[in-house]
Amino acid sequence: MTPLRIGNASGFYGDRFDAVREMLTGGPLDVLTGDYLSELTMLILGRDRLKDPSLGYARTFLRQMEECLGLARERGVRIVANAGGLDPAGLAAALRGLAARLGLSGLRVAHVEGDRLPLPPGALAAHAYLGGAGIAACLDAGADVVVTGRVTDAALVSGPAAAHFGWGPEDHDALAGAVVAGHVLECGAQATGGNHPDFRRFDLHRPGFPLAEVHADGSSVITKHPGTGGAVTPSTVTAQLLYETAGARYFGPDVTARLDTVRLTREGPDRVGISGVRGEPPPPLLKAGVNRLGGWRNEVVFVLTGLDVDAKAALVRDQMADALAPVADVRWDLARTDRPDAGTEETASALLRLVVRDPDADTVGRALTGAAVELALASYPGFHVTAPPGRPTPYGVFEARSVPRDTVTHTAVLPDGRRLTVPHPARTAQPAPVPEPPLPPPPPPGPVHRAPLGRVAGARSGDKGGDANVGVWAETDAAWRWLAHTLTADRFRDLLPETRRFPVARHVLPNLRALNFTVTGLLGEGAAARARFDPQAKALGEWLRARHLDIPESLL
Repeated sequence: MTPLRIGNASGFYGDRFDAVREMLTGGPLDVLTGDYLSELTMLILGRDRLKDPSLGYARTFLRQMEECLGLARERGVRIVANAGGLDPAGLAAALRGLAARLGLSGLRVAHVEGDRLPLPPGALAAHAYLGGAGIAACLDAGADVVVTGRVTDAALVSGPAAAHFGWGPEDHDALAGAVVAGHVLECGAQATGGNHPDFRRFDLHRPGFPLAEVHADGSSVITKHPGTGGAVTPSTVTAQLLYETAGARYFGPDVTARLDTVRLTREGPDRVGISGVRGEPPPPLLKAGVNRLGGWRNEVVFVLTGLDVDAKAALVRDQMADALAPVADVRWDLARTDRPDAGTEETASALLRLVVRDPDADTVGRALTGAAVELALASYPGFHVTAPPGRPTPYGVFEARSVPRDTVTHTAVLPDGRRLTVPHPARTAQPAPVPEPPLPPPPPPGPVHRAPLGRVAGARSGDKGGDANVGVWAETDAAWRWLAHTLTADRFRDLLPETRRFPVARHVLPNLRALNFTVTGLLGEGAAARARFDPQAKALGEWLRARHLDIPESLL
């Protein structure tokens, strides 16, 4: 059977606008997907609805369709996107109106809903994560465009694949293979070299977006349109496979995919095969998320130049103590960006960052910023700040939850308006620990050299609610033998001291020559709370790669 060609044109709300046109004109496709949602985006859409109840979906997608809906229909490409956000029905209605204005008579638009949960007090959004079965039902009913609310990112691929090949809920291996392909595609250009640790290998001036050729057994080939930038290699695919995942099991509403069974093979230039993926019944509970406003935040960044940086920082902290006494959460961070005997004033300066958060806006408003400004002529020599202190801004909090499946009515609203209740999988399985796989033999003893970990290993990191994950992989078997025995959870904590007070779990994925570390609680209340310098842990892996340790000279 001919494979189903599924492309991706968006990895987040704000991704490259013209990617839709690029994907539709760059080569043959059957389905084009777009991922517009994240935990942070749901909060943004919730705040939009506070201002205007008619908002709640990704307006960028509607503008993209205004340019490209006719092109997609002309080329026979079906569109599947989670751009519906908080209002998939509203987006579907807007698309029908757009199609009428464009003269696209007979365009069939469907949507998936049922993910919305009752709002807890103070919440802006509460949603369960649905799977791909509703998307499949819409496509089976002839939809040209399907928009959804909060489905899993991978469902944008597994849903169309299930519809095309006729998979049922018990086809766990095939569904798991499509889920893995969907996870590779979901972040767009991250699968084609974007954000890759060896970025100098690739032409990243304008990386192309990825596509998957999905086969009837769930295996796939990840590739991209000819002539587009970036690259598809086992390393770029591995990097994305490890992104925002944890252990050997990748849980979803339709199936649990075993990441420890994934096998990657180079099938040719810019072609990587994914095979061997095993699937298991999904867990009995559905993942859910609640977004709410957590309070108000403000910040001031003091510039400390030249000598006595530590003493200058101590003086500022002492002078601000009275103003900060009523504040619920106060965080000081001194970034020693200064250099001795620096050739420019900027490189002679360190940054002292004050971040404050409180339920009351006034507490972190003028009373606080005024106290900082009043130090201008009465503090350390060379006093100045990077920008005038501003007004407090709201921050969000994400809470991960689990909900019983029977509290969620997964609904496909078909092109003719009929509402079809999509049954949940009849068989589920309580998650159980996966036995630790055997490690490869340790490397033979030999001379070592002190060097950055990144000389021999790649890494990619990200966020899931308040947790951070760091995937680390080796390109060769020799490097893997060393990495597997050297980078333990304790060594990880030593290399990244900020993680020492948090639980760190290490997961071993030998087929990928990879380790995946989960740091529980590092990000506090999630990315929207902005409690950390790097609130989404995007650069945590690069910090790890920059740390030095003894590495066998044979690997360098």
